[in-house]
Amino acid sequence: MEQFDLDESRPRGVRLPRRERRAQLLAAALEVFVAQGYHAAAMDDIAERAGVSKPVLYQHFPGKLELYLAILDAACDAIIDNCRKALESTHDNKQRVAATIDAFYAYVGHDTGAFRLVFESDLTNEPAVRGHIDRVTTECADLIASVIAEDTSLPPAASQLLAVSLVGMAQVSARFWMTDTDGGLAGLTRDQATTLVSGLAWRGIGGYPLIDEPHED
Repeated sequence: MEQFDLDESRPRGVRLPRRERRAQLLAAALEVFVAQGYHAAAMDDIAERAGVSKPVLYQHFPGKLELYLAILDAACDAIIDNCRKALESTHDNKQRVAATIDAFYAYVGHDTGAFRLVFESDLTNEPAVRGHIDRVTTECADLIASVIAEDTSLPPAASQLLAVSLVGMAQVSARFWMTDTDGGLAGLTRDQATTLVSGLAWRGIGGYPLIDEPHED
């Protein structure tokens, strides 16, 4: 994942290598977009937050949409990569379910608030943005479906549907947990929440027999 780093200790006006400058601009833009949303955010705000002139910002990104998509692309890559690592972390399927659910909760709970750009974007009618957001569901579901298909006798279409359902459960519950921490879920920790949801998911998906399990006559 491309790392964003807004170094407050670095003097303004210092010339940075292009890669470092890009990361700095993305970090500043992420903060502004999360705080204000896409439509309310202005390139002036982002340049000021990064401590650069607007022409410098435009040298790296031709417009606000391109800047937003660059952040969104990195955010989507992070979620998909976390899902992949969770699935590869163990061969125990019950633990896989728990790790995958937790991957979504960990991302949503990250202090950057980047999840809002993926799951709560105010630009979902923009085809390019919609494509990025859908990619999270599709690619995470593909990873999960591959595991389900390998371990059970379910056909690909059924494996895919179950995988999409698991991704949806993880996404929606994690967002609800995060946005409702000042309400009824204030006393529910991340560990408690993921234990509840992964337990629910495992009771469902765990009911499908493994390929090498003996069948009852």
